Amino acid sequence: MKKDSEAPPSISLAGKYRRLKCWGMLASLDIYGCAPSRIRDPKKIREFIVGLCAHIDMKRYGEPMIKRFGEGELEGYSALQFIHTSSITVHFDETRNRAFIEIFSCKFFDPKKAEQFCKSFLKAKKSKLKHFFRY
Repeated sequence: MKKDSEAPPSISLAGKYRRLKCWGMLASLDIYGCAPSRIRDPKKIREFIVGLCAHIDMKRYGEPMIKRFGEGELEGYSALQFIHTSSITVHFDETRNRAFIEIFSCKFFDPKKAEQFCKSFLKAKKSKLKHFFRY
């Protein structure tokens, strides 16, 4: 069985989303080699979240929640942004300069566009994207 992310290029992702009458979509992004200054500063993290929402055309519901917590190698920032169609969560790994991002929405969005924005904003070296539909 093929995964949703392995659909033939001839079938557009948006078309498949509509055809399957999806309830929502989840994109999971692993971003590697992030600029340390971008993942350790709550002002930059807020700018990142606001920019990501704008870039993928998601309407924010309130302000992002940005908290620093954890212990040892697990200490760092995490963030949650409710959007009108669900939420975006972000976890930053300061030890290895990585970001782990989940975008779930009942409104279609382009996961590749999200990946490009995240990689660019965080000044990352590489990224990995997976997505799947909920229906």
